[in-house]
Amino acid sequence: MRLDKYLADMGCGSRSELKKQIRHGQAAVDGTVIRDPGFAVHPDSCVLFCGEPVAYEEFAYYMLHKPAGVVTATVDARQKTVMDLLPGTVRKGLFPVGRLDRDTEGLLLLCNDGALAHRLLSPGHHVEKVYLAMVRGTLADDAVERFREGLRVDEELTALPAGLRILRKLDGPVEETEAEVTIHEGKYHQVRRMFRAVGGEVTALKRLRMGPLVLDPSLPAGKARRLTAEEIEALRAL
Repeated sequence: MRLDKYLADMGCGSRSELKKQIRHGQAAVDGTVIRDPGFAVHPDSCVLFCGEPVAYEEFAYYMLHKPAGVVTATVDARQKTVMDLLPGTVRKGLFPVGRLDRDTEGLLLLCNDGALAHRLLSPGHHVEKVYLAMVRGTLADDAVERFREGLRVDEELTALPAGLRILRKLDGPVEETEAEVTIHEGKYHQVRRMFRAVGGEVTALKRLRMGPLVLDPSLPAGKARRLTAEEIEALRAL
């Protein structure tokens, strides 16, 4: 591929900026300074940019701890998106795998691996998604059983069987429940709609896990990191 595209794909800058820097002798391939932005580079070539090695990756994977108030989209003219939270040097072409509602926080995977994204999101693969929810209101006595059997939410949605684990009840003027929910699909506002069907209103929602990928407890909200080799291997093994 072209040298400027190689460097742009690896997050070294925009194509226009990189062309100028290459012409000024800032890039080298296999030990030779290259001033032609269109120079053909092999993915296995030894590429230096501004004196630093730049290894080519076909795929890149990031874990983001999404905060509330940010939309899951690649571009939005009016609101901050999850892409705005990534460091400026990330691989080009990343996209969020699935979506979290604007007011939902927690684990979000971003990558450029379409095949992996399809496997994670396809209903036929039944990939587990685990959420922590704070719910206001008195839940139906049979809420756990109704989640387990598959819940008729409304005229548009009958949820597949899901897990509901009540973690604790909180005292106060209004009854509140902390609960863990495990679902195998990802319909619009699904968890919130499921709780509404059994008498509760979700006031806070956080995704903790998607398949084998677990939200890193040391990762602050609004920050992202690359997946480890072990995490990538676990996702590909699905």
